[in-house]
Amino acid sequence: MYIYQQRNWPHFYWDESQILNTLAALRHKQGRLIGKMSTLGFTLQEEAMLRTLTLEVLKTSEIEGEILDSDQVRSSIARRLGIESFGLVKADRDVEGVVEMLLDATQKYTEPLTKDRLFGWHSALFPTGRSGMYKITVGDWRGEGDGPMQVVSGPLGREHVHYEAPDYAVIDQEMEQFLDWFNREEPIDPVIKAAIAHLWFVTIHPFDDGNGRIARTIADLQLSRADESVQRFYSMSAQIRKERNRYYEILEKTQKGDLNVTEWLEWFMQCLDRAIVATDEVLSSVLTKAKYWEWFKSKSISERQKLMLNKLMDGFEGKLTTSKWAKIAKCSQDTALRDIQNLMEQGILNQDGPGGRSTSYYLAPVL
Repeated sequence: MYIYQQRNWPHFYWDESQILNTLAALRHKQGRLIGKMSTLGFTLQEEAMLRTLTLEVLKTSEIEGEILDSDQVRSSIARRLGIESFGLVKADRDVEGVVEMLLDATQKYTEPLTKDRLFGWHSALFPTGRSGMYKITVGDWRGEGDGPMQVVSGPLGREHVHYEAPDYAVIDQEMEQFLDWFNREEPIDPVIKAAIAHLWFVTIHPFDDGNGRIARTIADLQLSRADESVQRFYSMSAQIRKERNRYYEILEKTQKGDLNVTEWLEWFMQCLDRAIVATDEVLSSVLTKAKYWEWFKSKSISERQKLMLNKLMDGFEGKLTTSKWAKIAKCSQDTALRDIQNLMEQGILNQDGPGGRSTSYYLAPVL
């Protein structure tokens, strides 16, 4: 029996005494994080938020096995929020769709969540009307299809059914009940409401595809309400991606259990707690980047060099070589070498390796 087949569905309950300490510690950390970020200058806040939102978009897609281009995601977010950033690139439609959905949720968190708003998110996620090779119903609830909506894994013929969603015929009624609850003032902590909203929506599984990403976006919307801020400084999806196996395990266990969701709430809050702790890494990176730019003010750096230095500070994948420089900066290898040598002469880049083709370069420690 699945959770939605329980007689009292969807009247969830939990053990307050079991989650009280976890919730109190979490809310304290949320408050400290908001306070810490408020002491930063506006530019540093923008950079921290840009990094957090970029991480959120990348990781919520990775959870579903989709890899997006980080430069495209960052550029799309920066443009939409009016944040100045080096090396903006054009983003593909699928990237724009995920970004549009997340920003609509977090920047307009005070607006009610409606059926039309969800349909808009779903249409943004699947602009071609297809999920991979398959045509799906977009901007509407799933229909009868080829049978029940199931979450399965394993090879063809030996599939393991992790979950089977409610019949398509009851979706409209189920979602009306969910949306009414979500938009209503509830006498529960807003973080608890975010956890329940995530579970409830993904249990209904109202769309042909994209239910996980939309469930996490609904949770982000509610967490923005909890913080009472459009500024996002922690990424729940980034932490869920690290704990993906446990995420699916606890979801499956809860959906096959009764309406006592204490264990799910405990896991959700602990995961969120770890996401907030991980924000220290983002903050450290942002502050280091600010120190570099302050140092660079005394140097002579071209726009092309600024572009490449910015990529290095944002976490360049692999080793930087002249050929990679030329490809990314769209210049000749001779020009790339001159750019690099100029930065080495100024003490900004250091050489790694004995020379020749194996030579790579890295940022010198900030002064």
